[in-house]
Amino acid sequence: MATPTPRVRMPATAKKGDIIEVKTLISHDMESGQRKDADGKTVPRKIIRHFAAEYNGKPVFSADWHPSISANPYQSFFLRAEESGSLAMAWTDDDGGIYRATAKLTVT
Repeated sequence: MATPTPRVRMPATAKKGDIIEVKTLISHDMESGQRKDADGKTVPRKIIRHFAAEYNGKPVFSADWHPSISANPYQSFFLRAEESGSLAMAWTDDDGGIYRATAKLTVT
């Protein structure tokens, strides 16, 4: 499996009080642990189990994911633009791997 790649799409600017949509996608196979490889061995489970977003260090959204989530999971959520800052997102894998992405928002 290639290294999971997170992508984020959101406006770069917003007016104070606007509600913006943040769209995320991470390239990840989300292996359920129920398939067998060519040699008949079970492919180990490897899914992203948690997603969290913080805006200027304050939690704004989180979700626990389970094996039924598809490969390359998509997550969107809404955020009220109150001040300029940075949105930090983290996807946590079964094995403890954390994949991160950040995006800047300028509030006018």
